[in-house]
Amino acid sequence: MATWEDLVRFIRTEYRVTRVEPDEIRVVVEFEDERAQMVIVAREVLDHRDEWVQIASPCGKAAEVDLGQLLAELGDTTVVGGAVIMGDYVVIRHSLPLENLDINEFVDPLAMSAGTADLIEERYVGGGDNY
Repeated sequence: MATWEDLVRFIRTEYRVTRVEPDEIRVVVEFEDERAQMVIVAREVLDHRDEWVQIASPCGKAAEVDLGQLLAELGDTTVVGGAVIMGDYVVIRHSLPLENLDINEFVDPLAMSAGTADLIEERYVGGGDNY
């Protein structure tokens, strides 16, 4: 997979897509426990030449989360992705270079990022399933 269009085509066949923009596609990842997690996949261009794919999954409002506890848990348990604040939200985010991207290099980080965001939401945001 070497282009943004190729990745979008793959995502459309494999995931439940909720929104498509020129440089962004949103999907819902569903889990066996009937929970679900929104994931935003976006195309980013660095230095006007290098294309990257950013996987981002919101898990709660930053004001409602004990950020110290959340970051400590992520440090102990998370291999893929990291926590950032984007606007008002805590987001689990992971980025990958698009050039020469192999499908497993996308699918596994997307699944892990969504799973981590869902776990954080369930554990630190009152157990709801809002994102």
